[in-house]
Amino acid sequence: MSAPTSPVPSVPVPAVPAAGERVLCAMSGGVDSSVTAALLKDQGYQVVGAMMRFWPDDKRTDTFDSCCSPDAAYEARRVAEQVGVPFYLLDYREQFQRHIVGPFIDEYSRGRTPNPCVNCNTKVKFDELVKKAKMLGCRYVATGHYVKRVENAQGDVEFHRGDDPRKDQTYFLWGTPRDALPYILFPVGELEKPQVRQIAEERGLLTAQKPESQNICFVPGKVQDFVAEHIPESQGFIREISSGEVVGEHLGTQFYTLGQKKGLGLYQSHRVRHVVHLAPDTNTVWVGDYDDCLWTGLKAQSANYLIDLTDLPDELEVQVRYRTAPVKARVVRADENGFELAFADPQFAVAPGQSAVLYAGPRLLGGGLIEDHVPTLPEAKAPPKKRPAVLLS
Repeated sequence: MSAPTSPVPSVPVPAVPAAGERVLCAMSGGVDSSVTAALLKDQGYQVVGAMMRFWPDDKRTDTFDSCCSPDAAYEARRVAEQVGVPFYLLDYREQFQRHIVGPFIDEYSRGRTPNPCVNCNTKVKFDELVKKAKMLGCRYVATGHYVKRVENAQGDVEFHRGDDPRKDQTYFLWGTPRDALPYILFPVGELEKPQVRQIAEERGLLTAQKPESQNICFVPGKVQDFVAEHIPESQGFIREISSGEVVGEHLGTQFYTLGQKKGLGLYQSHRVRHVVHLAPDTNTVWVGDYDDCLWTGLKAQSANYLIDLTDLPDELEVQVRYRTAPVKARVVRADENGFELAFADPQFAVAPGQSAVLYAGPRLLGGGLIEDHVPTLPEAKAPPKKRPAVLLS
């Protein structure tokens, strides 16, 4: 693979479509989408506000409380009135259950760690919502993501990291259909969060000081508790990766993640061990030293590219978690289905099911879902006849 034929401009130029076009603005009841609607109205667009309803009729009182909730819908409608734009509540309950909640539970049952926000953006917001926009006669869809929409020298639209490094959300958008890029707007992508709140304050928007949601919207409390409600417990063994010996017991691989070292319940609780591998097929949790958790590379499937595959550079950056910095990597193989990378430096506990997101500087190139990294497993030794009680380390 060669370097991209259309390199990232040294000074990116935000693409500004002609004002007057009709835009469907996704409103969540938060400050970012509220300011998005206001800025679009100021810029002369014909704005249509819309919120996607995800919560079921029988929703629990402790779910969907911070975003995508009935209260948030009320606030989004009020903001639309303040801004002076029409507002619609769109029913996406069935799609949300099929594309987000169901796969989330299924991934945990397979010993993987899913990221539902990626699926939501890919399969609902920038797929279903783009289709709805066309039905409503809107040329564009706008969201409050901290992402920059940039037009390169050839006139193609690219996604770049937002100007606020603490809020950049390109990691969640790698699955956006490439042909949808020209029709998506990010009005707050060039702003920092304090600026967004200031704009909301100046306009008197009721969401100006609304706190941010940090949790998965449909998961009340801890993820483990939610998973426990949907996947039954199944007692199994924790084994040492170097010897195959039983060093503890567990109640299901779905309650563990790669790299985890707390709460393992090992017989010898003083030993520092990390989860190295999860094997739901044998109901085994494998543990080992820190070095056993280091990955020299990764393989990803279900890839999506925002550039021509032939333009994918041999050397790039990859981000394997939302809250970690990207690292340098070399492309070993890449095709329409997936890719393989070699890290410049080994990475700790890369989690199957999470996203490997590709960048060239600030430009988002695409990504894929991380595949399992199956280590060489020793022969499983028989457990001791009399096992001590499970202890929490």
